[in-house]
Amino acid sequence: MTPLHGVEALGGALLVLAALRDLFQSVVTPRPASGGARLGRFAIVGLWRPWRWTALRLRHVGRREGMLGSFGPISVLVALMMWLVVLVLGYALLLDAMQDQVRPRPAGFGTSLYFAATALLTVGFGDIVATGGPARFVALTAGANGLGVFAVVITFLYSLFAAFQRREVQVVTLEAAAGAPPSGVSLLESYALAGILSDLPRMFERWQNWAAEVLDSHLAYPFLAYFRSSHDNDSWIGSLGAVMDAATLVLTTIDTGATTGAPPGLRGWAKLSRSVGGHCIEDLVISFRLDGERYVGVELDEYREARARLARVGYALRPEAEAWEAFQRLRSEYAGRVNALAGYWASPPAQWIGDRSPLKLRPAHDGHAGDDGARHPAGGDGRRRRQAGRSGTGGR
Repeated sequence: MTPLHGVEALGGALLVLAALRDLFQSVVTPRPASGGARLGRFAIVGLWRPWRWTALRLRHVGRREGMLGSFGPISVLVALMMWLVVLVLGYALLLDAMQDQVRPRPAGFGTSLYFAATALLTVGFGDIVATGGPARFVALTAGANGLGVFAVVITFLYSLFAAFQRREVQVVTLEAAAGAPPSGVSLLESYALAGILSDLPRMFERWQNWAAEVLDSHLAYPFLAYFRSSHDNDSWIGSLGAVMDAATLVLTTIDTGATTGAPPGLRGWAKLSRSVGGHCIEDLVISFRLDGERYVGVELDEYREARARLARVGYALRPEAEAWEAFQRLRSEYAGRVNALAGYWASPPAQWIGDRSPLKLRPAHDGHAGDDGARHPAGGDGRRRRQAGRSGTGGR
């Protein structure tokens, strides 16, 4: 073997090991994988930003949502193709370094690439065969890797879609009470109007479990975060934000002891749900390297409107000054992070969540987030809203 062939063999071995390591971390390991320079991460992050930039410039809302919604499944296929291409290239370099053990002898690297592809894909035409021990070992290893990769990825796809369906069941169910796009105020209104305030603790309990599952699955398998809700104006991020807002209102604004029909455990379950939901939001922001700036994101007049709506359906409320101060403190802990997630994934704008500027001009914007949502999560007047949130005045 010549020095050039030795370099070829070393490069091929490194490529094979890199692809298998990345596949193992992205698919097999049920926890967040460390390291940013990975093929699987590039298939997601490297493609998402130009994909999102293009989609948000489509005027037809159906085409825009279709393009955004197709990215999740496409990113999985792109990652699979990248793993296969790197494996084929790595094994081709290894086999090309062993030309004297292959018959007929490869005329060039293209022939070695063809031999590696047939071995990895277990096609086995038989027009090229390995005759030496090391070359046979490489060819057999390539075939075993090919079978293993496809078996693991097929199993992974079933698990991925099952996790997506479990996530969306709660999102669609929440729509009946919170509306579409979802709203924490509407959620509390619906339970009061329906006379089922006693079921609110169970709702918070379900969303506590939901947030824990999303936290575990979306960090371990980031592909899931890019799977968009299939129903118009629904979003798993917006739904989580609505539940967080409902829990925050229960803890800061609603006097549960004086509200007729409010169960004694309501505050406790709201606090637990908010705690797990906040943990989920924080870890997602960190994992996807987003800017989770602290701000309230709600002005005093908006908060007063929410109080009026809650009072009309029978909730007893705490004094405004005391409640507003507590509301600002609790909501500032997660509002910036939720809006960062909503802007990154271009979620449909909702009450207090995402790019809110289209809410005032819904016909012109088709009710969808603009391209600068990630930079100004509170909408076109986001800077003014953040300043109002920080000052605590909420004034215009």
